[in-house]
Amino acid sequence: MLNIALNTFREIVRNRFLYIIVFFAFFFILFSLLLSNLTLWESEKIIIDFWLGMIEIFGVVGVLFVGSQLLFKEIEGRTIFLILSKPIKRYDFILGKFVWFSAILALLTLAQSILFLIILSIKWLDITLLINMSLVFTWFKLEILLALVIFFSTFMGNMISILATLMVYVLSHSYSLLIDLAIRSKSEVFLLIAQISQLLFPPLEALNTKDSIGFFDGFGFTYFWLNSLYALWYTGLILFLTICIFQRKKFEN
Repeated sequence: MLNIALNTFREIVRNRFLYIIVFFAFFFILFSLLLSNLTLWESEKIIIDFWLGMIEIFGVVGVLFVGSQLLFKEIEGRTIFLILSKPIKRYDFILGKFVWFSAILALLTLAQSILFLIILSIKWLDITLLINMSLVFTWFKLEILLALVIFFSTFMGNMISILATLMVYVLSHSYSLLIDLAIRSKSEVFLLIAQISQLLFPPLEALNTKDSIGFFDGFGFTYFWLNSLYALWYTGLILFLTICIFQRKKFEN
């Protein structure tokens, strides 16, 4: 798995699209400082919302357009035959790809988070538990999306994998809206579908604590640990299903 991880690292480092994402991520995040100086009211909330939003958005873009290439390039370029002809287990191949890109996502998220917390300190803004929790939850979201995009890549094309992962991302942030619509429509079938979808889709809405900053801060350590464990469990489940599909997949010359 170490060789797969190192090859994945080299592949990602050569990917210019990732550098473009990182550049624009830091550019737009620093732009929030100028935006806050031009705003007379609620500059604190503007800085926090803008930073957290940009960290997540650019992380999602990186996962979708770089993570979706991890398997697609190997299959499309036929290098998958050379890799699998060696004494490498298929689950090592999947885990190597996932673990190393996860480490890169963690480093990028950490770098942006440190810069964010430094800016908050310079501006004498409180660094609350909810802010730190939101940063960690952002990384958990990216991990779930990475597992999903690799999962879809095992049996879908590149663009369809991106669209499918993006659809899951949007729907997973819409549970409360779907349940509210079901209650308003007074349809028990619609309500049942909304409740079942909440079990099938990842817990992204529960991890979306950044929207509560400035309105509600009653989250405790129990909420943090339970949702962290659930996110890890869901990621592990998706990886397990990915490995099961990949083990049975046949590649044609």
